[in-house]
Amino acid sequence: MPAPTDRLDAAVEAFLQTLAQEASPATVDAYRRDLAALTACVREAGLADWAELDREQVRRFLGRERARGLAPRSLARRRAALSRFTRALHDQGVLHHDPVRLTRTPRAPASLPRPLDVDQLARFLDTPHDGSPLACRDQAMCELFYSSGLRLAELAGLDLDHLAAHRVRVIGKGAKPRQVPVGQRASQTLDAWLAARPSLAASGEPALFVGRRGTRLGHRAIQQRLARLAVERGLPEHLHPHRLRHSFASHLLESSQDLRAVQELLGHVNLSTTQIYTRLDWQHLAGVYDAAHPRARRRTPDTDDS
Repeated sequence: MPAPTDRLDAAVEAFLQTLAQEASPATVDAYRRDLAALTACVREAGLADWAELDREQVRRFLGRERARGLAPRSLARRRAALSRFTRALHDQGVLHHDPVRLTRTPRAPASLPRPLDVDQLARFLDTPHDGSPLACRDQAMCELFYSSGLRLAELAGLDLDHLAAHRVRVIGKGAKPRQVPVGQRASQTLDAWLAARPSLAASGEPALFVGRRGTRLGHRAIQQRLARLAVERGLPEHLHPHRLRHSFASHLLESSQDLRAVQELLGHVNLSTTQIYTRLDWQHLAGVYDAAHPRARRRTPDTDDS
């Protein structure tokens, strides 16, 4: 990154460095883009210090972003980045008030990736591979994503000492640790990967999943491997880590109906997040209703025409 050129850039860079200690690289990158857009806007308005930022400047910035066609979800995320930044400035005494708190958040549509069909996903995971170290690694990653509902950053951040018998310790959002179970099939593929890992891993490398260079596998590399596997194994839909996590949550909720347990496994602070994230499809809900509600059972039409 280039060195900050003025007080505006310096404050943003200091904030992002602090954020990186607890947030994923993807979140830091997104916030960097959001705050760069804000910085450009306030610089155009003649501001030289964040102490001059007020509610009107924030409203003007968000209004401009909306006018240029930014989607509601992206706009809401951009406001969240601004809010976290201005809250930090307020805590530091740079701002005497938090201007973002006085602006409204654009409503974002609750759109989520469709979970994969259970049988389709089973065929994908059960497809034989060549047994090479890289193939063992990729199989273990896929099984672990689906077995334990991990986020991309959580799987990428796993170290060898995070593994235990039938469970794994992960560091979730906000640097919050949790333990999640690991299913039998995932445990078997992890054992196969651990046996093959020494042929790839650099000496002293703590990461569970490593690449050809022997160092920790990055987020982008993991995404690319999953997408490539989907093509190689004939999965007719795009595959990415978040979709495996969503499939884990949806399939588990459909079978157990235990929303609280799914909330704990996903690492969600609020139950409302889980309710949106693990939304059941309408056909499943309608089937449950028809089978269980005493007034929902459809009666066979009476053959008497009278």
